[in-house]
Amino acid sequence: MKNARFLKSVFHLKDLPKLKLPEVILCGRSNVGKSSFLNSIFNSKNLAKTSSSPGKTRSLNYYSIDEKIYLVDLPGFGYAKVSESEKRNWEKLINDYLKSDRDVSLAFHFVDSRHKPFDLDIALNNYLRELEIPYYVILSKVDKLNQKEKSQAIKNVNEYFPELLLGENLILYSSMKGIGKKEVVRNLDTLYFR
Repeated sequence: MKNARFLKSVFHLKDLPKLKLPEVILCGRSNVGKSSFLNSIFNSKNLAKTSSSPGKTRSLNYYSIDEKIYLVDLPGFGYAKVSESEKRNWEKLINDYLKSDRDVSLAFHFVDSRHKPFDLDIALNNYLRELEIPYYVILSKVDKLNQKEKSQAIKNVNEYFPELLLGENLILYSSMKGIGKKEVVRNLDTLYFR
């Protein structure tokens, strides 16, 4: 994987890219580190816009990787400071997209390692399973934890998602320190070279 570029923001399904490629969705609660993740994976400071205030991703943001796969950053779940009507619009956009005929091949579900999974994380996990979308849970921001806290974070997520195995479908990730980057790239490569 060499060239990653921002392709477009999609607010309506009619504006989805015409070229169909395997799509990897980035999903999770607001402010969980998806934009930082994108920048760190591709060694870029500006590929994805990051913000200290959550809820900035308001569309399906498409990134093209060498014209072979798309990474699709979904709006974050659970941000309270937007109107109910805007939340409903996001929800409809996400639902319609996930149930469309796009080739959604994989999901990276981001969970903040500093907290137990929230109700919204559990609902999202159930939804991915219902739609039969293969997924990995990315425990983000692990650079903020010591070794004991990392072990506890793994126990916390396994309490809610017992099917997760570290090094298989559970990845500890730090955008700051590059922890977990090799595992993520390896999984993207399986789609890239299929």
